Amino acid sequence: MDNTTDGTWDSLPVRLHDNVLQTLEELKFSHMTPVQSACIPLFMSNKDVAAEAVTGSGKTLAFVIPVIELLLRREEKLKKMQVGALVITPTRELALQISEVMQQFIQKFPQFTQILLIGGTNPIEDVEKFKERGANIVIATPGRLEDMFRRKSDGLDLASSVKSLDVLVLDEADRLLDMGFEASLNTILGYLPKQRRTGLFSATQTQELEKLVRAGLRNPVRITVKEKGVAATAPAQKTPSRLSNYYTVRAKDDKFNNLVAFLRQHKHEKLLVFFSTCACVEYYGRALETLVKKVTVCCIHGKMKNKRNKIFADFRSLKSAFVHRCGRTARIGNQGNALVFLLPMEESYINFLSINQKCPLQKMSPVADVVDVLPKVQAMSLADRAMFDRGMRAFVSYVQAYAKHECSLIFRIRDLDFASLARGFALLRLPKMPELRGKTFPDFVETTVDTDAIRYKDKSREKLRQKQLKDKETNPLPRKNFTKNKSWSKQKAKKERRKKLSAKRKHDEDSDMEEQDMKDLLDDTRLLKRLKKGRISEEDFEKQMTRKPKSKHKTEEGESNEEEF
Repeated sequence: MDNTTDGTWDSLPVRLHDNVLQTLEELKFSHMTPVQSACIPLFMSNKDVAAEAVTGSGKTLAFVIPVIELLLRREEKLKKMQVGALVITPTRELALQISEVMQQFIQKFPQFTQILLIGGTNPIEDVEKFKERGANIVIATPGRLEDMFRRKSDGLDLASSVKSLDVLVLDEADRLLDMGFEASLNTILGYLPKQRRTGLFSATQTQELEKLVRAGLRNPVRITVKEKGVAATAPAQKTPSRLSNYYTVRAKDDKFNNLVAFLRQHKHEKLLVFFSTCACVEYYGRALETLVKKVTVCCIHGKMKNKRNKIFADFRSLKSAFVHRCGRTARIGNQGNALVFLLPMEESYINFLSINQKCPLQKMSPVADVVDVLPKVQAMSLADRAMFDRGMRAFVSYVQAYAKHECSLIFRIRDLDFASLARGFALLRLPKMPELRGKTFPDFVETTVDTDAIRYKDKSREKLRQKQLKDKETNPLPRKNFTKNKSWSKQKAKKERRKKLSAKRKHDEDSDMEEQDMKDLLDDTRLLKRLKKGRISEEDFEKQMTRKPKSKHKTEEGESNEEEF
């Protein structure tokens, strides 16, 4: 671990509390990582910090320790319902991990309490827990935290609780934005006091992230941590140096066979397997349970609710398992490997990752002992309609996800070989979907079995299906003149055309409006947008709507952008 450490904790220019040092010793963290040695002194000397460091570099301790130290140094002790520190992170799993680390430290400081606010639990239970125990440290995902700010009618005034806030931490800030939490963050920032310390931690730097830095931080110290041994002039690699990245190119109808062979050869290791959609996780996860013996397979995806937290905890406790994130390997000096399966037409993605994402990959030698497992998957679909349904949903979701891929110059839906794709999904027949309409696929052979006759193994579910079929026969629904569905890409283009036509029509209709009327309308529209984005309260909105002249809006608008991004 020599190349990942940066001195002992005693070498810090600031003195850590004895209990903090004792916890570090118990956790066997004898040395700091570079991001810890750079961030902790700055954070503790009341500086805002914007840190960029690769995943697995020890960012969690880089903010957990300063949070505790800053709260210990407060002049006034925090009361039960006063929040002194807030940590926001994009996923439940990350929030859970941070909460566990925080708990290991604050167990030696009984004066501090923490609460975990994440999705997948009853929000009313969170409200009651907060009211009963209080919380000086809040660790949360954006959606649930935003919801808690709106629970005043349930007896929780979180807006008042955060007036005492000393420290805000945005962990994995790049992912917070990638996952669409910009609006929620905007709302949350509006509740927080301006006089606070803020730490922003991310693995990458983007233009969107720069907006967040300008909005949420005051004169931040910017830190970019490279791993030791990487030249200062070298392009910043976005993955840990001990994470080895590989790729393999396989035809779609042979991709899953290669994955199964690879997993069978590594069944005594812990692996994370990623698929592009939730439906693919459900389908292939069930297939892997049957095809890879004596291994626990845990399926986890964003559409799960209460089960997701338990599954994640179960996976962490296992010695070996497969789960539906490469960044979770090679943590703090440990070795890790990542393997990407690509189709032949996607191989240019390797150059894209190397040049644009600073993530070089090397080609892996072919997987040995590959056998065709697709007939077994088809047999599973024939034996249980639930598996048949999962396969159809997985195929449709994959095609739709492919059409929406951000790197659309490489991942082009028109390049997909649908017949090969369907064989790779071990489908019994092709689904009815807009992308396949009017096309023939002689290379795909459908099953001779009547798929409508496939039954659910679950007897109650099959009984319900039979009842629905019978009802359909006796009481057929009248035919409706539905407009034919179009593929996602065509729907988007049509929507844009409609938008332009609507705007032109509105312009033509309103062309006889007086100039002042138009100006007033535009001012009112801007004011309404500010209300919707949370920049102003409903009370301010009402006041400004009734207040004249309109020019007053310009002054206030210029003053209210401080927390915007």
